[in-house]
Amino acid sequence: MMSKDQAKPFRDAHTDRAATQDAPDTPQTRAPAYKLAFADDEFLCRDELRPVRLQLELLKPELMLDEAGINSTIVLFGGARIPEPAKKETARTKALADLSSFYDEAREFSRLMTLKSKESDGKENVIVTGGGPGVMEAGNRGAIDANGASIGLNIVLPFEQAPNEYVTPELCFNFHYFAIRKMHFLMRARAICVFPGGFGTLDEMFEALTLIQTGRMQRVPFLLFGKAFWEGIINWDVLADAGTISEEDLDLFRFVDTAAEAMDLIENWETSSRREEVPGR
Repeated sequence: MMSKDQAKPFRDAHTDRAATQDAPDTPQTRAPAYKLAFADDEFLCRDELRPVRLQLELLKPELMLDEAGINSTIVLFGGARIPEPAKKETARTKALADLSSFYDEAREFSRLMTLKSKESDGKENVIVTGGGPGVMEAGNRGAIDANGASIGLNIVLPFEQAPNEYVTPELCFNFHYFAIRKMHFLMRARAICVFPGGFGTLDEMFEALTLIQTGRMQRVPFLLFGKAFWEGIINWDVLADAGTISEEDLDLFRFVDTAAEAMDLIENWETSSRREEVPGR
């Protein structure tokens, strides 16, 4: 039987990168041109290398999640500014403070879903968040409450915070490109849960809904936590009445207010119908 070393007869990249660090110090070896291309940060950050960086950012989390054996995820989108109830006095507005109950609902939902995930040895239904504060923190924290793992997909921002302390370290990723990050949110999604939030949450929600609406993504349970909030900022029925979306598109998602409701709907998604919630439509 061929050994692992025999199956790879060429010198590996790690060996050559280490060898260049011990090269004689000469004008030639100090020149930027001499650096190995894959070990040259300045080269990799050139504008012309953007396609390569996009590919790397797609590949790294994909390979590491595959290596961790994670087959499916439960996506939590939601606002970074929503505080936990014990700290709601720190909220910048009373409205944000009033939304703090959704921190606890996100945490409890994540706890319940992680308990379910552990039935498959943590390979299915793994919680994934943006890895930041607010609702994202609550999601990762709920997984810890159930002694389980969770994923965090951070992105570099001018005012970026460190990943929240509850993300499983080996499943904590950082992104430069929003588009690639959003792909990773949805590539393994078995359900999508959207909590109150701002522009970022709206962007994530509408992109996911558009992919499902247009058939570019398989339909999955799609839950909007906080019916009053979502109906207050978006008049869904006006969109349908105007014909800019179809009446059937209103059936792509459901409203919930509690973690228990969400768990029940995910379990019984195929038999549920939004039209039952809206008399006269």
